[in-house]
Amino acid sequence: MIDRLPELSTEQSDPRYSQIDRLPTSEIAQLMNQADATVPAAVGAALPAITTAIDAIATRMQAGGRLLYVGAGTSGRLAVLDASECPPTFGTDPSLVQGVIAGGRPALTRSVEGAEDDFPAGQRALADLDVGRLDSVVGISASGTAPFVLGALAEAGRRDALTVALSCNHQTPLSAAAEHAIEVVVGPEVVTGSTRLKAGTAQKLVLNMISTISMIKLGRTYGNKMIEMSAMNTKLAGRAARMVSDITGADPEKARKALDAAGGQAKIAVVMIEHGVDADEAQALLESHGSRLEEVRHAR
Repeated sequence: MIDRLPELSTEQSDPRYSQIDRLPTSEIAQLMNQADATVPAAVGAALPAITTAIDAIATRMQAGGRLLYVGAGTSGRLAVLDASECPPTFGTDPSLVQGVIAGGRPALTRSVEGAEDDFPAGQRALADLDVGRLDSVVGISASGTAPFVLGALAEAGRRDALTVALSCNHQTPLSAAAEHAIEVVVGPEVVTGSTRLKAGTAQKLVLNMISTISMIKLGRTYGNKMIEMSAMNTKLAGRAARMVSDITGADPEKARKALDAAGGQAKIAVVMIEHGVDADEAQALLESHGSRLEEVRHAR
């Protein structure tokens, strides 16, 4: 696989940027901005594959499965970042969406040399998580060749988990190892081989889609509102109160009081106001309707 690296588009040198070290800051910034502007189109070209993968992931999550991201280096850090944003945004248990990075926690802030080349370590990481057939494992590698990620996908496939590959080159080993292959081909980087740039941006955009759309499918939004969000600080408390007020039509003060009584849980506050019940009764109503606010509202 290492022999293929010079052939990969993400490893090529773009002559347009060969003398950026001699340019003024404004011109370098403009070049980078122009390069970044090409990323959404590359993601757009991969939308059919992205859509198919998300539908498969959401189906397994609806049946009780987890979403696991696996990556090395920049890809691993993006994996952990996207996973870590799910609990505060969608009110999920931290175990539902998890990020696995080659080299473990130390690799989040510094390079752990050789970690991404360890195929068996990738296998062990998935085995340690006791991955099963309801789980979905998304392997992320800009080059599509990282042995750690390939090992993780191999173990996930052996355990009948859903496997998805996200890379930034054509026909990668990672794609061949997965049931669903997403290839967002962004081409050479402004700084040759620095896939934290366009490739990293592309990966983040795709991960945004995977987690967000999966959560929408799981009923963890109400329209475009973060109804599962917990009001854990002043900013979020204000946002949640406005959300409750918008949905119920209650005045802001009534919305705030209901939210306080609901322990900061906006969904519970909405049910309390609309059904005239306390927090425990609101929680029971939600549970009886699969925690879907739309169904509870229609049951009035």
